[in-house]
Amino acid sequence: MNEPTSNQLLKVSPSGGDLEGATLIVVAGPTAVGKTAAAIRLAQHFNTVVVSADSRQFFREMSIGTAKPDESELAAAKHYFINSHSISESFSVGDFEKQGLALLDELFKTHDKVILAGGSGLYIKAICEGFDDLPVADPAVREKLNLELEEGILSLQEKLKQVDPDYYAEVDLNNPQRIIRALEVFETSGKPFSSYRNATINKRPFNIIKLALDMPREKLYERINLRVDLMAKQGLVEEVKSLLSHRELNALNTVGYSELFDHFDGKTSLDEALLLIKQNTRRFAKRQLTWFRKDKGFVWFDAGAPDLIDQMIKTIETTA
Repeated sequence: MNEPTSNQLLKVSPSGGDLEGATLIVVAGPTAVGKTAAAIRLAQHFNTVVVSADSRQFFREMSIGTAKPDESELAAAKHYFINSHSISESFSVGDFEKQGLALLDELFKTHDKVILAGGSGLYIKAICEGFDDLPVADPAVREKLNLELEEGILSLQEKLKQVDPDYYAEVDLNNPQRIIRALEVFETSGKPFSSYRNATINKRPFNIIKLALDMPREKLYERINLRVDLMAKQGLVEEVKSLLSHRELNALNTVGYSELFDHFDGKTSLDEALLLIKQNTRRFAKRQLTWFRKDKGFVWFDAGAPDLIDQMIKTIETTA
């Protein structure tokens, strides 16, 4: 059977059947740790494909600032959910869960194993466990929070810290829409957003093996700083400038873009903006690690180990 293309992602639907012997291999970890390279090597070894769980790499218009796999990497292993959507489309984590499970249902018809790789913990959780139904927010609550946002994001960050410290410790604090969504849930239901994520684990019809990469903090931060420098050389400033007219879209409220929007507003120099990107990316990496370490199902690996891939393959083969 032919595999679905990225244009077919919306057309397939999950059968809900038992996928006996099918295994989803999760490759997670903080930004810049080397997930893409490891996922490709594993895909090549198991003759399979990679499904991206990076909430920013879905979008066609964002490439440099999201550290999207380059053409040679995409050619080395077939990828899904890379360049699959436009920033102008509404695409939530719930949408990703539905489309991702439908895609896996098709992929498991031709592959015993599929790789799910990325650093977006919420999106990985959506595929592996799903969520409780979140309450529908009162439009008046959203309007009130958006008015507060006009006065600055700091007050919303502080409010989230008070009502939902667990989510505060994990969320990208530079993304106001995610903060507002969590506060909407709390103000509508009286329950923290994080409680809905933890209440129910939906049994999936396939096996799941969770692998995570890490390295000494100093080394990881060095890699992040070097990556930002490389992005600048590759044309990050020009990419962000081309998206100025779309800056209100949720997809662009993220590290690497919001700092440069402030630069174009005259709030910072270019050097200051790039330093802030490095700083905020390091903070984001720390939050990613906090998220993944709370999940005791992950097996951790030193990303710098010379036999990393052999270690990961051995773990997969002894667990599957």
